[in-house]
Amino acid sequence: MSNSVIVHIRNAEPMLAEIDEMPQLTDVLVKLSNPRQKDGKDLIYLERNVVTVYWPWSEISFLEILPGDTAAEVVSFIRE
Repeated sequence: MSNSVIVHIRNAEPMLAEIDEMPQLTDVLVKLSNPRQKDGKDLIYLERNVVTVYWPWSEISFLEILPGDTAAEVVSFIRE
């Protein structure tokens, strides 16, 4: 199951991508699938047909994990 993430790269706009599994502490590279701008457009520094990239951790400031299908299972209280 892949997770959607927003990747914050140093000196660049954040990008949206999917990761298959959470990176480990020992990883040097992060595998990103379907990299794109946050609005869904192609990234200008990648070729149009690129599906997967490996990005070095040293260039990534942090990742934001977006809620997936499991977020719908969370029960919240609604005031009527």
